[in-house]
Order: sequence, then structure tokens, then C-alpha cells
Amino acid sequence: MSRIGRRPIAVPGNVDLAIDPDNTVRIKGPRGELQATFDRDLRLVRENGTVTVERPDDQREHRSLHGLTRTLVNNMILGVTDGFKKDLEIQGVGYRAAMDGQTLVLSVGYSHPVRMEPPAGISYVLDGILRISVQGIDKQAVGEEAARIRRVRPPEPYKGKGIRYSGERVRRKAGKTGKAK
Repeated sequence: MSRIGRRPIAVPGNVDLAIDPDNTVRIKGPRGELQATFDRDLRLVRENGTVTVERPDDQREHRSLHGLTRTLVNNMILGVTDGFKKDLEIQGVGYRAAMDGQTLVLSVGYSHPVRMEPPAGISYVLDGILRISVQGIDKQAVGEEAARIRRVRPPEPYKGKGIRYSGERVRRKAGKTGKAK
């Protein structure tokens, strides 16, 4: 059996969790509400403040969905209680970010500023002009939005200029002269 799929998921007291017969899970917590539908073959069982995912047999498809379903339900619970956050850094002379209401305005070397509207459930927080934090309750949506911002100007390998994830290491190339810093 899947080690991850077997682990029970603790449901905090401030979270309302409802499992419908068609395997739709609705989770409501202090930060918001999430809903997802999972494979009908898997059973989600709630007992004594925990949720467990059970699979009917050891078919390859059921084995692969077992741990995935457990992780997705756990991420939904973590999202409505704590939320998720992805940090980005801007590097480059003259590169900066600013907020115009809810809109993120990036000046990253183009002839015009790039304006980005956050999707529903996502918010941007700036720490100075070089750090952007993408926050929300849906882990996938936060990661997608951080990747969308990074795609505006990905870090280039010669000088390292661009938008990168916090802590990301960019492999540097030597350049024409062969000098490496």
C-alpha cells in the first residue's frame, strides 16, 4: 500500500469538511472554502476528527490515485487554515515591481511596464520593490500564478537578470570571453 495514502489526515476543529456521495469534498475554514471531486472508486472515510482514503484493490490506477487523493485533500485543509505562499525575487539594474490597487506592475527591461491582474483567490504582497509574494488558499493556483509571473522575464544565464523563485539557483554561463565570475 502507498505509505502516503495510508496516513490519516487530521481535521482541525475550525474546519468544516463535507464528503458527498459522488466523492466531492467541500472544505470550509477560516481563510475560505475549497471544493474538489475525486475518483469514485476511492473511498474517503471520516471518523474521530480524521479523514482516511481507502482504495478498493491493488490495480495500478487505484494505487496511483491513492496517495494523490490523500495529498490533495490534505493540501485543501492546509490551504483553508494556513494558506500557501510562493516568494519571487527580481534581479537586475532598474528592474522593480509596484502595486497599482490589486494590479502588479513589473518594470523588467521592456519598453513598457507589464501589468498583471491576480486571478480569483490570489493576492500579491510586495516586500520592497524586489520581492513579490503570491498568496492564496489553493496550492496549485498559487504555484501557477508564481510561474506566470516568472515567465514575464525568466532569469538569463549570463548576468542572472530576471525574476526567479526565492532561493532558486541560476546556472551561469561564461560568455564570449570565457571569463566566469
